[in-house]
Amino acid sequence: MEGPTHRYMESSPGCWSVYGEVLAREYSDRAYAAAHRPTVDAFAVQHPGQPAAQSIQSAGVHLVRLCLILENGFSDAAAGNAMEVIASRKAMLRWLAPPRSMGSITAVDVWRASGANEHVKAVCDWAHSAGQAWAEHHEQVRNWVPPEFAARTRTGQ
Repeated sequence: MEGPTHRYMESSPGCWSVYGEVLAREYSDRAYAAAHRPTVDAFAVQHPGQPAAQSIQSAGVHLVRLCLILENGFSDAAAGNAMEVIASRKAMLRWLAPPRSMGSITAVDVWRASGANEHVKAVCDWAHSAGQAWAEHHEQVRNWVPPEFAARTRTGQ
């Protein structure tokens, strides 16, 4: 398929198109909106691009957000607050070699979901799959969690 792709999150035009359709659902219907940030996180870590400042920041920030949500039980809003702090400290982030497999669930699986409940569940499964794909780097990602957020485990407050 011919078509546009993201500037630094490398994907095929087809994958980028499907991702755009998933986002359109989330922007157009409140029932899908709860899944928006994990959708962005999952796509970003599955398409880390090449070693460059913007790609390093994107992958690092989204991996930390997934860590906070999946491992520490942070709410989406609390993880969003941490994301802003991490982005402001982007100099601490470094390139992590992408895993061989980016996970078994992709944007296509979410795109195939019927209805909002199935969509939100598919995004949750996608985020878990994408985050787990980076397991070899989890210790490094945990080290990037800002100290003021590291103490807040399992409550996500």
